[in-house]
Amino acid sequence: MKPAFLTSLKKNLFGIITAVLSAGVLLGFLLSSDGIASLGRVSKQMRYEWLFLAVAAAVAAWILEGIVLNIFCKVVYRKWKLRYSFCIGMEGILYSALTPFSTGGQPMQIYSMHRLGMDTGAAGSIIAMKTVVYQIILVLYSLVMVVWMLPFFQTNVSDFSFLTIAGLLCNSTFIILILLFCISKRATDQILRKGISLSHKLHLCKRPKERYEKIKEELSIFHESTTLFGKSWRMYLGTCILTIVQIACTCSIPYFVYRGFGFSQQPVSVIMAAQAYVSMVSAFVPLPGASGGAEGSFVLFFQSFFLDGTIIPATVVWRTISYYLNFPVGCICTYLAGRLPKLPLASKEGGRGGE
Repeated sequence: MKPAFLTSLKKNLFGIITAVLSAGVLLGFLLSSDGIASLGRVSKQMRYEWLFLAVAAAVAAWILEGIVLNIFCKVVYRKWKLRYSFCIGMEGILYSALTPFSTGGQPMQIYSMHRLGMDTGAAGSIIAMKTVVYQIILVLYSLVMVVWMLPFFQTNVSDFSFLTIAGLLCNSTFIILILLFCISKRATDQILRKGISLSHKLHLCKRPKERYEKIKEELSIFHESTTLFGKSWRMYLGTCILTIVQIACTCSIPYFVYRGFGFSQQPVSVIMAAQAYVSMVSAFVPLPGASGGAEGSFVLFFQSFFLDGTIIPATVVWRTISYYLNFPVGCICTYLAGRLPKLPLASKEGGRGGE
C-alpha cells in the first residue's frame, strides 16, 4: 500500500502543490482586511437562493462545455458519446485550473480521447478548433462589453485602459497562433522540425528522424480533420451560439453572488461586463488558475459594487463557486473518464478509426 500511495503522491504532486497554493491565496484574502469576521457577519443575512443559482450557472457552463465538445467530436466520429465529451470536458477544466496559463487541459484531453479510441491528430484538431471558437467568442464578447460599458469602467476602475489592452493582446495572440497551426501545414512542419532538432540537441530525443515521421503522420490526420470542420458552417454557428451561452453563464455567477449578498442596485449587464473584464485580464497571469490575479482583478472591478466591507467575502464565495468547485467535480469526471470503454470509432468521412 505504501509504495502505491507514494507513486500516486508523486504523480499528482504538481496538482497538490497547485491546490495548496491556490487555497493559500484564498486564505490570504480571508485573513486580510478582517475577511473572516466579515464573512461570518454577512453569512447571517445571506440570501442563499441566489447562491444556489450561482452554482446552477456553474453547472450549466460545465454541461455546455461537454455539449460543444461533443458537437466537434461528432463531425469526425459518429459513434462518439455525450458522456465521454462531458467527462473529458471536465478533465480539461480541471487540468487547466492546475497549470500556468491554463495550458494543461488540452494535452490531457487529447491523451484521454486517444485512449478512448481517437487518432491523436484527430483529437488534437478537435480540441484546437474548439479552443479557437471559445477564445474568439470570449474576445468578441469582451470587446462588445468594452464598447458598451467603457464610460462606466473608465470612471470607476483605475488603470482600466492598460488592463483591457493587455488582456485583448494576450487572448488575440493565442488565437492567431492556434489558427496558424490549424491552417498552415508549412508553418506546422517548420515548427516540428525545429522542435525535434532542439530536443535532439538537448538529448531529449534519441531518434529524431523516426520521431519526426511519427509526429508528421499524426499531424497529417490533424490537418485532414481540420478540413472537415471547414465544411461544417452549421456546426460553427451552433457551437458559437452555445459558447456565447456558456460564457454568459460564467459571467452571471458574480451577479448571483451580488444578489446573494443582498445588493440589487447594479443591473445584471454591468456585473456581467465586469466579469468579462476579469476573465480577460486574468488570462495573462502566469499562475495556475490565475491565482492572485483573478482575486485581485475581481476586487479591482467589483469593489464599488460590494459595499460595507463585503468585497473580500464576496471574492471568496465567487472564487469558490467559479474555480474551487471545479476540483472535486473535475476529479470525479477524470476518474470516470479513465474507466470508460474504448470506442470502435470510424471517421465520418470513411477515414481512420481510433486505434
